[in-house]
Amino acid sequence: MPLPPPPPEPPPPAAEVFAIAMPGAAAQPTRAPDTDQLRTENATGYRPADDATKPSGAPVRMGLILPLRSETLGAAAEALRAGFMAAWERDRDNITITVVETGDVAQDILSSYAQTLEAVDLVVGPLARSAVTAVATSPLVTKPTIALNHPEGYGTANATPLPQQMLPMGLSIEEEARQVAQWAAAEQPGASAMIITTSTPWQRRIAAAFAAHWQQLGQQVRMVELSAPNNYLSDPELVQLRARLQQDPPGLLFSAMGADQTRQLRGALNSGLVHEADEPVISTADGLPATPAAPVAPTGFAALPLYGTSALNAGGGMNSPTNELDGVRLLDLPWQVQRDHPAVMVYPHPVQAGTADMERLYALGIDAYRVAREISRKPAGRFSIDGVTGRLTVDFGQGPARFERVEQPAVFQHGVPQAVQQ
Repeated sequence: MPLPPPPPEPPPPAAEVFAIAMPGAAAQPTRAPDTDQLRTENATGYRPADDATKPSGAPVRMGLILPLRSETLGAAAEALRAGFMAAWERDRDNITITVVETGDVAQDILSSYAQTLEAVDLVVGPLARSAVTAVATSPLVTKPTIALNHPEGYGTANATPLPQQMLPMGLSIEEEARQVAQWAAAEQPGASAMIITTSTPWQRRIAAAFAAHWQQLGQQVRMVELSAPNNYLSDPELVQLRARLQQDPPGLLFSAMGADQTRQLRGALNSGLVHEADEPVISTADGLPATPAAPVAPTGFAALPLYGTSALNAGGGMNSPTNELDGVRLLDLPWQVQRDHPAVMVYPHPVQAGTADMERLYALGIDAYRVAREISRKPAGRFSIDGVTGRLTVDFGQGPARFERVEQPAVFQHGVPQAVQQ
């Protein structure tokens, strides 16, 4: 079932992204700073959206615009480039890729975008939110452009409509939080929610998105913002929170925090509930312990449903070997939690393990190529892809472009998130 449209929200600050450098593809793409270098031999003109579908195998030119010269986003751009080229290597389909390097300056990016348009049929990029905003508000978008982020103000009531030829498909932590709210409401109908966050900007954005969607669904919500000096949750505030939960427990908890802080939260809440049945029973006969009691269902705070986002999954073998998060529900990309997914299995994984954020950008590059290839063959229409970043639905070339990504539900088991059916 398609998700309801996101509620209007205040413009969020620019998202932080992290990535790793990946080994280059077997066949390196052209890197071109100017128009002359952007020219390729097997070029065809761009087909308007109302033309017939381009036959498979017809030459297509794609330009991949990434901030590879940026000090802050260069590594992120390289990770995404590696994923994009890995997908191209597997299914070239007579498609020529030209990689265009940019920096962080808006004018540099606009100039590179304008030059690229003259020599390609379709553009993928830019990556930075500010760069996507600069392109979206310019009159330059005359050919299909797949943006790798969302422009500033996207989804708000007063947002400027995007050019019809632009499709933003970046990973969105706000959209992920809204999907978690939808999932939690389906599993816990009528329940109230308590959101736990800190003052960290990205956590506040997650918390606000969950709260707005939860209220849109007609559910009650409370928000608690904890202090976190040196990224460690305040012990006195955790004690106060535990007392508050005992007096007025919600139907569920939503953590807008990362794995370490959520693990600390859960440990603090559970340690405050010690029942007589939980105390060890020692037999005096022969000085041996009594037979262990049979496992019992979780009680108290341990039984309170706890939801979170992909921020709970550190990935890359970096999850804690302990089980504090067992039973916690989250959403993440199939690339991270569903390694037996058909699409995940067919693409190479980076040799060098990195953090989950790094791996997600690599996966985004794979799906960006798959979406670009589909649009290049069918410039107008609606299609779906079972992608490595989720179930993707795209409507392009028939008015304003629409994109939806539904991520994979998972539950922590033995310290590792395992995919589940929703």
